[in-house]
Amino acid sequence: MPKFKFTIITLFEDALKPYLNTSMMWKAQDKGIVEFEFVNLRDFGLGPHKSVDDTPYGGGDGMLLRCEPVFAAIESVKAVDPSAEVILPTPAGELWTQEKVRSFAAQPKHYIILCPHYEGYDERILTIVDHKISLGHYVLTGGELPALIIVDSITRLLPGVLGGETSAEIESFSDGNNIEYPQYTKPADFRGMQVPEVLLSGHHGKVAKWREEHTRKV
Repeated sequence: MPKFKFTIITLFEDALKPYLNTSMMWKAQDKGIVEFEFVNLRDFGLGPHKSVDDTPYGGGDGMLLRCEPVFAAIESVKAVDPSAEVILPTPAGELWTQEKVRSFAAQPKHYIILCPHYEGYDERILTIVDHKISLGHYVLTGGELPALIIVDSITRLLPGVLGGETSAEIESFSDGNNIEYPQYTKPADFRGMQVPEVLLSGHHGKVAKWREEHTRKV
């Protein structure tokens, strides 16, 4: 069975493994639905100190990822699988929405995710990037958290990962900009806060109508 593969190029592999080896991400691996692979960018660093960054031309604070180690790391993966597509988390990218997640999850592929660090990256790195992804209008210290979000959001949509057949179909953003209706579980009365009576009625038609009426748009 064709499966998804994510190769994550990072300086901090140990920051990623605990999450990817837990809960649904572990389940997806165990069932052979996805495969996670890590490439240490430092292995492709320059000189005796395996440097991967340097100061920006024109001056300014911070350090930028250099072209040489990044190109070498990506090319090492593509030498094995030329069809692999490169994702770069960057504030300059296209906004990551549920609609876009569904398009990425539509068919098995091999994605290489580059985790940037420091002040950013040499602009020439973009020439080997297929997808520039932004998680929102804010900046993080590195690309590991965005990589986890991208991987999680895609993996959870793959058949066999979530428990129910429609688990991913009736949640927030499953239909445009909808926010899923409120949900409740036992007890029916908690500190005076009661579950809506219609949800206790057992009348599927009324429940469906109530849920439709309480699905919100953003």
